[in-house]
Amino acid sequence: MAAQVAKKADGLTCISKYGQQDQGSDCPPVLSADLLTAQEYHCLLQLLCPDFPMELTQKAARIVLMDDAMDCLMSFSDFLFAFQIQFYYSEFLESVAAIYQDLLAGKNPNTVIVPTSSSGQHRQRQPPNDSTPLEGVEASLFYQCLESLCDRSKYSCPPSALVKEMLSSVQRMTFCGFLMALAKDQGINRALGALPDKGDLFLDPAMDEELEKLVAQVSGLSVSGPASSSADTANMPIRNSPRINSPWKPLHHRRKMDAESEGSNEETDSSEN
Repeated sequence: MAAQVAKKADGLTCISKYGQQDQGSDCPPVLSADLLTAQEYHCLLQLLCPDFPMELTQKAARIVLMDDAMDCLMSFSDFLFAFQIQFYYSEFLESVAAIYQDLLAGKNPNTVIVPTSSSGQHRQRQPPNDSTPLEGVEASLFYQCLESLCDRSKYSCPPSALVKEMLSSVQRMTFCGFLMALAKDQGINRALGALPDKGDLFLDPAMDEELEKLVAQVSGLSVSGPASSSADTANMPIRNSPRINSPWKPLHHRRKMDAESEGSNEETDSSEN
């Protein structure tokens, strides 16, 4: 499936120049033909499903790109793994976004508030004005909320053990960083079982063998087609077909014959007189 879409992506954009590459990178240069926009990836998805929603494609693109750079190019592998996360965990990600916003606002979704007489006097402690706001939310608290979400949710969620391993390696986490970490995590990819590892994404021996057979057939027809047809034409016996006079004659010729016959009749009448 991934290899088929990859081959369609290569055929959609025929560019031979190399794309941009970070200075000092050890990775091989990426062909510009491997970089497409979100709209072009949506066209590829429409080849498989004509009424595929554009919103799902845009959400997958936001995992790879920033909101203000939605018209930038993305590599096929980056988009595909981000699309997989958005496709399988769509409801989960919506709940995670709501939890993240609550944590940013200083609310703990897991906290149960019991109303008392003094509850109206409770106020959240505001940080000093001179303090620099930290980016993201606390990773440990974020995981506690996600663990509770996975336990009570009825929709598809990533394995909580893999999420814990992911969040335990950092102190704080942003929502965009969490989405990118989900898309790049090979453990979650193997748990889904839909795509191969990123290094084996473009390896499809069965499909390559079928393509080689098709290419050989097409090239064989293009090479032997004109030669065989000319040879067959040269070897065909030449037949001299007898000429058959048509009983139908042109209209002007018939009129001419009628005029001559009328003239001959007049001469016969005059001679008899």
